[in-house]
Amino acid sequence: MSTSLGAGVACELCSGPGGRLVWSDEDWRVVRVADSEFPAFYRVIALEHVQEFSMLSGPQRRRCMDLVCAVESTLLHVLTPRSINLAALGNVVPHLHWHVVARFEWDSHFPNPIWGPEKRRVRPSPAEHLSVDLAELDAAVTTSLSQCAAL
Repeated sequence: MSTSLGAGVACELCSGPGGRLVWSDEDWRVVRVADSEFPAFYRVIALEHVQEFSMLSGPQRRRCMDLVCAVESTLLHVLTPRSINLAALGNVVPHLHWHVVARFEWDSHFPNPIWGPEKRRVRPSPAEHLSVDLAELDAAVTTSLSQCAAL
């Protein structure tokens, strides 16, 4: 992967984890984002700095999508959300990362994107609406990614 950044350019995903680390290998890490409104929000992040998906080699792109799919399928199986949102937006942080977000009809923004205006307040907290606690969810995601890595 390319690691070139312009002189003096700081990248928050190069200098920090980007969330609570749940899995990593030599090229990728998966974190759960610390977002109380969207507790089942994960990121698949390239370890080395690369800005765009097309800058990866074919095998790197396939590996990335295998990891995104592993997270998505785990969220679908464990939580049975209404849908999963996938996004690779490099507008704010120009470092390749995929958002994998479980969406529920009760969430504060549904059916709109999580970055839009809030539609409702969620009580009790969103994490309390989930069918498992976050430690169990992280463990399930880790297991799925580890199995994916073994392939």
